[in-house]
Amino acid sequence: MRRTESAEEKKREFEEIAIQYMDSLYSAALRMTRDGNEAEDLVQDAYLRAYRFFDKFEKGTNFKAWLFKILKNIYINKYRKRSKMPQMVEVSDVEVVGELSDTYTPENEIFDKLLDDDLTSAIEDLPEEFRFAIILSDVEGLSYKEIANVLDIPIGTVMSRLHRGRKLLRESLKDYAEKRGFAKDQ
Repeated sequence: MRRTESAEEKKREFEEIAIQYMDSLYSAALRMTRDGNEAEDLVQDAYLRAYRFFDKFEKGTNFKAWLFKILKNIYINKYRKRSKMPQMVEVSDVEVVGELSDTYTPENEIFDKLLDDDLTSAIEDLPEEFRFAIILSDVEGLSYKEIANVLDIPIGTVMSRLHRGRKLLRESLKDYAEKRGFAKDQ
């Protein structure tokens, strides 16, 4: 049980622990939402909720996994809420000219430079259940147990999703690998 702390002590302790995971959380949120603004909102909501319930966090457990679980729950809740709303279409007379687009963000540019379009597309095209498991495992380095906790599924399901997701990635990246000499033509 956590001793009674002042608001300032709680804030300082939370910041010391939480700030180091901001980039990882944003990266995962960006892959989930595929939109920089939505990803920022998702991360902000996750940090706000984590701060509000920081007294419920058990010291000595994996804070990163706890944050990812919060992020996933908020994402699912927003998705459910959005899917129940009628679809809104925004009509605009403004035409984008030149290289500007509504999907450009500095984060997307950096992400695109790190990964080829083929690889990025292959990850983004995975069904959500596989994509999120692969992001948590292969990008964020969480253990099977931590992923199971974040996704609220058994470890066996985590292993199955990772196996099937990686198999889908291999299939979709076969041409990519052959073009770059990573695999031989068969």
